[in-house]
Amino acid sequence: MALSQQSMTDEQRKCVALEYLKRLDRGEGIFDLFADDAQVYFPKWGLATGRREYERLFADLGSILKSISHDYAYFNYIMQGDFVVVEGTSSGMTADGVEWHAGVTHAGRWCDVFEIRDFKIQRVFIYLDPDYAGADTARYPWLRQR
Repeated sequence: MALSQQSMTDEQRKCVALEYLKRLDRGEGIFDLFADDAQVYFPKWGLATGRREYERLFADLGSILKSISHDYAYFNYIMQGDFVVVEGTSSGMTADGVEWHAGVTHAGRWCDVFEIRDFKIQRVFIYLDPDYAGADTARYPWLRQR
């Protein structure tokens, strides 16, 4: 039996990545955008492989965030093959009521590396400082100097 893959354009891959971010902001379901065996990496959580693990990762993340909003107008995209890299900024509020905003607080700058095939996210590695509330600043001497 031959395996077939659906061909995709760069713009289609970009649209899948953007749809994922928009759904996160709206609090809508994202899991239908992922392949069942997808991998998701999030700092301080680690690597989630497969649907059961990435659903747990996002549930854990959702438990510390009340809201998030990505600044779509200022995204930078790099596309090559099945990969879409999106760099951007965000703002939001933690579950404890602490607000963050890129450029104002420590949190809010991020970069996601997507691998998208067959109109599904096969892999997304999320790179950011997960200390949205800015609670872990004492260990960094340059922050005390500001």
